[in-house]
Amino acid sequence: MSLIFQPFQLRNCTIPNRIVCSPMCMYSANEDAKVTDWHIVHYGTRAAGKVGLLMIEATAVESRGRISMKDLGLWSDEQMEGLAKIVSFAQSQGVKTAIQLAHAGRKAVVNEPIIAPSPIPFRSSDPVPDEMTYTDIQNVIQAFGQAARRAKEIGFDIVEVHAAHGYLIHQFLSPLSNKRTDEYGGSLENRARFLKEVIRTVRDHWGEEAPLFVRISAVDYHPDGLTLSDSIQIARWMKEWGVDLVDVSSGGTLPQPPSSIYPGYQVTYAEAIKKEAEIATGTVGLITTVEQAEEILGNGRADLVFLGRELLRNPYWVLHAAQKRNLEYIGPTQYSRAF
Repeated sequence: MSLIFQPFQLRNCTIPNRIVCSPMCMYSANEDAKVTDWHIVHYGTRAAGKVGLLMIEATAVESRGRISMKDLGLWSDEQMEGLAKIVSFAQSQGVKTAIQLAHAGRKAVVNEPIIAPSPIPFRSSDPVPDEMTYTDIQNVIQAFGQAARRAKEIGFDIVEVHAAHGYLIHQFLSPLSNKRTDEYGGSLENRARFLKEVIRTVRDHWGEEAPLFVRISAVDYHPDGLTLSDSIQIARWMKEWGVDLVDVSSGGTLPQPPSSIYPGYQVTYAEAIKKEAEIATGTVGLITTVEQAEEILGNGRADLVFLGRELLRNPYWVLHAAQKRNLEYIGPTQYSRAF
């Protein structure tokens, strides 16, 4: 059997294949940060395309934590209904569902004051964020927990905490954006304290039965930033804290992109974390072909393959992969005549 189509078991969840629809902001929410018809069609299409796991985009746990004013939110019970429709349809197609819970911190572009571990703007031209007080920190931690509670009530199979791409949790982790002198700053262990408390609160509300993922940026692409060794240690801690899989990306703390980007450029990070921290990983970044995915899985470099832009171009990538491997058609009966 093609490795792509091997099921993957984590706690009470069996993902039917190894392809994940990576969380990608659609910037299409209404003014109340609720699901719109666009989200229903967009996610429904990828579910019909039979990805193993459909992950909803970065969904803010606070109003001031949105990346943009068009982002989804889950800080209110009133935001649950539209997400429940997506989950219901996806699960009717045999697809597992996840949601990425997020807080943008200093990278938020919203009409209200923004917060960060330290009063350092993302760009020199950006607003200076308010340095978070102890009360701010505790409030955001509880907001993650309440969002996880709502995700559980909606019926998601998996929750992912967004600790990458220069957003709030990553801002705490990186010495480039965290200059605090209290217990949330300084050493790597202290800078990881916020993440630790978020994970434990999320797990308390999410429960022990279902899987918990965390997305991290493995490196900051700066000599004074997070290194792969740092991320391996953080992954070891996360395993102890109850995380089941590390979704490995990179960068985002600084405005400039990495100097070199090429197909699968982040796979080596996922591979190192998987082997050194002995935890399941997912990999993402310019993975487009069946052959790439098979190589990653076959050589044990990661356990799940997250596809982003390729699933925007081709929501039926998984169906085409099955066809290419001469496997039995697995898609909706309504589409079988096309395959």
